[in-house]
Amino acid sequence: MNDSIDATIQFLQQQAAALLLYQAVFEDEVGQAFLQLLQACRQSNHEGLTALKAYGNWFQAMAREGVSWHDRLVTQIVRAENPFTQQAQRLPLADMPPALVAAAQADLRRLQSLYHGTDQFSQWIEAEFGLKQPLVQWESPAFHPQDGLWQTFQTTQDWADLLPALAEHYRRAGIGLFAAYHACRWQQGQLVGVAYPDPIQLEMLVGYELPKATLLQNTEALLAGYSALNVLLYGSRGTGKSSLVKSLVHAYGDRGLRLIEVEKADLRDLPAIVEQVRRIPHSFIIFVDDLSFEEDDETFKALKVVLEGSLTARPQNVVVYATSNRRHLVREFYGDRPRPSDADEIHNWDTMQEKLSFSDRFGLTLTFEPADQETYLAIVRHLAKIMAIDITPSELEFRALQWATRHNGRSGRSARQFIDFLVAEKASANLLP
Repeated sequence: MNDSIDATIQFLQQQAAALLLYQAVFEDEVGQAFLQLLQACRQSNHEGLTALKAYGNWFQAMAREGVSWHDRLVTQIVRAENPFTQQAQRLPLADMPPALVAAAQADLRRLQSLYHGTDQFSQWIEAEFGLKQPLVQWESPAFHPQDGLWQTFQTTQDWADLLPALAEHYRRAGIGLFAAYHACRWQQGQLVGVAYPDPIQLEMLVGYELPKATLLQNTEALLAGYSALNVLLYGSRGTGKSSLVKSLVHAYGDRGLRLIEVEKADLRDLPAIVEQVRRIPHSFIIFVDDLSFEEDDETFKALKVVLEGSLTARPQNVVVYATSNRRHLVREFYGDRPRPSDADEIHNWDTMQEKLSFSDRFGLTLTFEPADQETYLAIVRHLAKIMAIDITPSELEFRALQWATRHNGRSGRSARQFIDFLVAEKASANLLP
């Protein structure tokens, strides 16, 4: 490789190695493939086979991720989690340590060199090794982030000047996992992003306007920093309790709401989850679906600590939203009732009261009654309108009632399943010759 190109590649290697805060931008598959490509170009044999193979690996890594080098590098910067971005979430730029600000500015300039330094990469390899056919460059025209900050990186001459806007972005949009995902789940002792959350939207949910309005009001209080209440959504199966909670992340994700789904088996980890997000400037809903406990189930004690607090104060940015088909969350039996003949436990009545009052530890209980015929048909008509199903009102109602009779009764879930069936039926009819 000629001296000029070799010097340029060596410069890019130095820029990547000299990063003080943003080293993590090279820790994923694309970043590692890029560093290996730089190394291969400097150590390639006379035929360039090592460099060509490294270029192919880099191309494949970007293709698998579906994003170009430029877009991917900017994405890594705006989602980075490091000491600077962590402090930028909580402190104004002027109050941060000067050395930390200077390091961030220096890193941005180095990353700008790495952003533009690849523009002629394929041409260098083609010219150096005498390729007769040009190398294809990976591009991702479908990548259109809504935040204008991405486009600003393309036009700013000195990326260090972007630091104030970048710090504001970290404060508003978050960093790390919570910048990339609005919904997460607790899995094997750690938070994992949900790449494809349930697409249910608030406007799709009708028929339970009062509990819906109450839940939205409580969620607004959480986002505003007030003392929002923990909520138990109780009622019949298929009434949309879980769907309502899941829809909140689409309605309020851009305002800083994050949803964390926790399985009942992992409730013992709730205090640890709360401590992880306590100092993060987002609002968190811990979502527990289909909640109930057996008589000898001890995991509800961990939930009780989060609901009522312990010696450690409950953070203002965390609430628990749980759904259940049971009003009394701990199963009770007739044998649990205290009788004079009871010899197993002296204070049996206290134990029974603890079971009965557990659901009262939620500050707010929203009840979802079984859908009557008019409510069921209203849901069907609403969903049919959203899905633009071409069917007469009388036929729609007749078939909807038939569906409820033959399947799972009248409920929001049955209405959704019926509409999905009609959509599939319509699509199948259009495919027929």
